[in-house]
Amino acid sequence: MERDHADVVLESIGANVHRLRVRLGVTQEALAEAANISTGFLQRLERGKTNVGVVVLVRLADALAVEPGALLRRAELPEATPGRPRKARTKRQPQG
Repeated sequence: MERDHADVVLESIGANVHRLRVRLGVTQEALAEAANISTGFLQRLERGKTNVGVVVLVRLADALAVEPGALLRRAELPEATPGRPRKARTKRQPQG
């Protein structure tokens, strides 16, 4: 099933906010306070699970010292692989 274009954009915004926040060494709590949003909202935004308005986008961009357009750029997200994650193999210890 192909993802909706809006979902891709929201995921990119979230990935960009997360990447810039981590690069600056800012906590979610500090960024949320600077942008006048709740920490829970920022957490959902970084996961691409909530819609974001223009005002919030501008506040986040200001807090991250970037232009709002920088948050809209398409992030390079890894392709999801179907199925369950593989379990790590463990080495067997020799008996004896």
